[in-house]
Amino acid sequence: MAAPTNMDLFSAPIKHTHNSSTIKSTVLIALAVTAQAHTIFQSLSVNGADQGQLVGLRAPKSNNPIYDVIDQQLACGHPGSHSDKVINVKAGDRIGAKWGHVLGGAQRPNDRDNPIASSHKGPISTYMARVDNAATASPNGLKWFKIHEDGLDTRTGKWGVDNMIAAAGWAYATIPRCLAPGQYLLRQELLALHSAGSVVPSATVSIPGAYKQDDKGILLQIWVKDVPNNGRKAYTVPGPRPMSC
Repeated sequence: MAAPTNMDLFSAPIKHTHNSSTIKSTVLIALAVTAQAHTIFQSLSVNGADQGQLVGLRAPKSNNPIYDVIDQQLACGHPGSHSDKVINVKAGDRIGAKWGHVLGGAQRPNDRDNPIASSHKGPISTYMARVDNAATASPNGLKWFKIHEDGLDTRTGKWGVDNMIAAAGWAYATIPRCLAPGQYLLRQELLALHSAGSVVPSATVSIPGAYKQDDKGILLQIWVKDVPNNGRKAYTVPGPRPMSC
């Protein structure tokens, strides 16, 4: 049996085209939710401008998690709604992913678990993959590269999830300035470390395929000894290192 993981993700197609001296990219966001963290990516912002609820997103119908790191739905989550809207961005732009407990945000009035339960601590990573057609490309079988990760700050004891909660559900990344023009899928994942299992059965990576079922960064259970900051010990975010220009 595969070890359970706790990941919430979104994927997004991105298109780059040269325009004079600038590089433009078109981002079509596809939402992927694969975690026990129970949260859903709701909207995309570009340099602080919210593009709208589910605009450009492939969103799942629920916040139910994917537990298996080799599940074929890992790249982009369970199938749901699919927007073919393409969002234009430039290399170097700051993009944000807005997370909410359920589609629409809060599940109930005064929902303390919106955008996510505070116990669901862990890293947040952002990946991209080049495609021919961002609006129609399948997230399966692609070669993904990481552009950003927000893991554990051993000085403060804060995780990427803590930073997302503090930012009212927003998690940010920057499109690399040196990224070649073209079309891409973009995905963001949230790995919640509150109930990881213990069963052991540079470039680009395949998703699924980027993680192993015995990766220490996935099997870490931060609540076993009630040390949500990992005892201030260093933590390595699963997957490849982020792209460096």
